[in-house]
Amino acid sequence: MRLTSYIADGKPGYGIVTDDATVIDLAGRLSYPDLKALIADKPLSELIEEVQAATHNRAGDHALADVTLLPPVPNPEKIWCIGVNYADRNAEYKDGSSAPKYPSLFCRTPSSVVGHGVPLERPRVSEQLDYEGEIVLVIGREGRHIPRDRAHEHILGLTLCNEGSVRDWLHHGKFNVTQGKNFDRSGSIGPWVVTADTLDLSAPLALETRVNGEVRQSDTTARMMFPFDYLIEYLSTFATLKPGDMIVTGTPTGAGVRFDPPIWLKPGDIVEVAVPEIGTLSNPVADET
Repeated sequence: MRLTSYIADGKPGYGIVTDDATVIDLAGRLSYPDLKALIADKPLSELIEEVQAATHNRAGDHALADVTLLPPVPNPEKIWCIGVNYADRNAEYKDGSSAPKYPSLFCRTPSSVVGHGVPLERPRVSEQLDYEGEIVLVIGREGRHIPRDRAHEHILGLTLCNEGSVRDWLHHGKFNVTQGKNFDRSGSIGPWVVTADTLDLSAPLALETRVNGEVRQSDTTARMMFPFDYLIEYLSTFATLKPGDMIVTGTPTGAGVRFDPPIWLKPGDIVEVAVPEIGTLSNPVADET
């Protein structure tokens, strides 16, 4: 099942994306104000049963092309971002270090990301907007001190992220990258959440990022230094994971900053992040207005 949030006819909604590129509205059929409230109320198996009952033999309410997609959960409490989680990315850092003992971690705000099809904004103060294609874990069940062998029970599903970064602002502070990771509308999440019941979370996923059709990043989750279950265990050691929270799990090598000279995103570019089992997140690039 593919769950998403959207704007249709000027009103927010959430629903199921069908195979024939329509959206079946759930907001008008269920008693939950938004997708986060729905997933917070029920475990995945019960959520699926309720949604299937509400949509049985229903035609789509909107053509997918006629709605504006939001990040699937537009109001998460937390967006955790994992840095340097693929082996080749770690090798890009010329500090002579071996594989890290613990993940690198920072947070993004909901205002820093848009949905599928919505322009990413290159900010007024910098031309160094860069892409980072990533897979996102969406939490469906609250938990703290979650052991690795129970981590899958807390995953609603997977979505995608272009973790857009403003490179020269990553180093404004002495010890953090937060500024360069949180420009309004500099990244994207979507286009939908593919629920975990339709995925084999133990199997490798192939991740690819394309700019104007050119493959820039390509790798597999089998090469992650910190896999999905470890990340859930680690984060839940110090923070309660809540339904709708997102864990952006890291990007492969191949970002624009690593070219010589660097290749920054510019207005008119199209960035696509794709995983066959999830779909394709696509965004044009525009200047900040």
